[in-house]
Amino acid sequence: MASRPLFTLTGSPLAGKYGPRTGRIDIDRQDGTSILQTDTPALLTATSRGVVPHLSRDNVHLTKAIHHIQLPFESFLDRNPPVLTLVEGTQPLHTFLGFDPNKHAITLTLRDPSDGRKMPPNGNDFVSAHCTRGVRKVSPSAWKSYVSKCKPDLVVALSDTPFTPAPHSQKRLTKSIERSIAWLADILRVPLPDEAITRPRNVLVHLAGGVEAEARSEFAERLTEPIEQRDAPGLSPPLNTLDDGVAGYVFDLQPLHAAFSAEASRTNSSPSPANELLHSSDRQRSSPETSIALVELLHASLDPLPADKPRIINSPVSPHEILRLVRDIGVDLIDGSWAQRAADIGIALDFRFPTPTDTSCANAPVPRARANGKRDLGHNLFDALYRHDRSRLASCFLDGQSASSAVPPPHGLPVCECHACSPRSPASRILHSSVDSQAWADVRPYALQPPVMRSYVHHLLHTHEMSSHALLAMHNLTALSRFFAGVREVIARGGQEEFEREVERFETTYDEGMALWDEAERMWLEVERARGKGRLSREREKQAASMIGTAVDL
Repeated sequence: MASRPLFTLTGSPLAGKYGPRTGRIDIDRQDGTSILQTDTPALLTATSRGVVPHLSRDNVHLTKAIHHIQLPFESFLDRNPPVLTLVEGTQPLHTFLGFDPNKHAITLTLRDPSDGRKMPPNGNDFVSAHCTRGVRKVSPSAWKSYVSKCKPDLVVALSDTPFTPAPHSQKRLTKSIERSIAWLADILRVPLPDEAITRPRNVLVHLAGGVEAEARSEFAERLTEPIEQRDAPGLSPPLNTLDDGVAGYVFDLQPLHAAFSAEASRTNSSPSPANELLHSSDRQRSSPETSIALVELLHASLDPLPADKPRIINSPVSPHEILRLVRDIGVDLIDGSWAQRAADIGIALDFRFPTPTDTSCANAPVPRARANGKRDLGHNLFDALYRHDRSRLASCFLDGQSASSAVPPPHGLPVCECHACSPRSPASRILHSSVDSQAWADVRPYALQPPVMRSYVHHLLHTHEMSSHALLAMHNLTALSRFFAGVREVIARGGQEEFEREVERFETTYDEGMALWDEAERMWLEVERARGKGRLSREREKQAASMIGTAVDL
């Protein structure tokens, strides 16, 4: 029986090929064990060594926002063979990493799309990748073998993306296109009978070409060109074009942002305050100008290609940029690494789309306003301002306990279902004494508990408790997933004008400069340095104490 298509549009784009759109991704596995369905636009969760940063397996299963997971394979190249290729079964990645096959879809990619470090150049028959033991060279045949053994739900074909400083010569871009096309054809080719590998089911292609619109158009046109007879053998079922074997398109924004930043540094000898901010940190910034440039490049890639395949965006840098790409491109699956990074530096996200009109938000303080009158996207809980703040993490959401006890819910706010805002009592617990028995005597399993307070997370952050980042990661992923749900709701109501109006309201309400991130990173570094100094001091004291009485007079 033929499998269903990976992606289905559930409504016509509001402005033709590139308007905001809704769809559904169906993961139909070859073994028939499960079929996953996801409404789009949706969240793509980033991982590190196959683990969602800060979250244990039980926390991942508690977080309903996690459905699509991106797994960079390069971090497993420190061993030969990579440990993931040694796992048996129909879903080895799910088995080894603890994900639920009935809930989680895994996309396998060689490189981490948010890693913008300078890399050695790729060769004609290998791609350079980072691991804990340095740089490794991965050949197309090795990649195809790894994919066959790991059996991911989706896989990104190898791409020759230059990670040397821009600009890149025309010769380099041409070489990038030729290699990427050849490597895509290789992973689509059916193996010979004596080869112990299988062809992957859902192959995604990274649309190459860098920041040159002509190069991007050329790569896309190569995907749609009729395959020459001499190249056709092995491409079965018979493919008229390489695009016939492609399930979706991937855009890595990190190298594009890096190229824009390099160009800005060359053309602005006396940078504006915005440019000074841009170059003061490795974190990339978004702006309407960079979004316009991105849209032009993505249009160049998508013009020759069909509209009925999913468009996946990696490494957007703000919700403002995401909204503009949804509005001007029609993207379907979006990486949330920037929100996960916010959890690293102590930020609890506090925003919604469409933008709430009521700013009182049920007695929870809203994010502070900047000099430009726009509100922050969240709260920097490293800040001493939150030392005695006993509010829930987000003012624009209700916690589960408040929502269940109030009829109707105050202000009509949606509920944040993360385990920080809507924690539930466990089904079982360890009782160490009679005191514990008394404390839990009246608590029913799975009953809603009071939400985690900002002051509590502030305390955890300053005492270096790992649970602080776990609580923030669960909350931020849930808040971003609710953001995409709001996007789908506005699109479903119909009307290009309405969606554009809501995007404009969001841009005028929330600070796109994200100054909060700079403050949080600075405070996070201060706490980390203080932690390091304390640890070194304790080690010196311990060493001095261990030497007492051991000296020998000569």
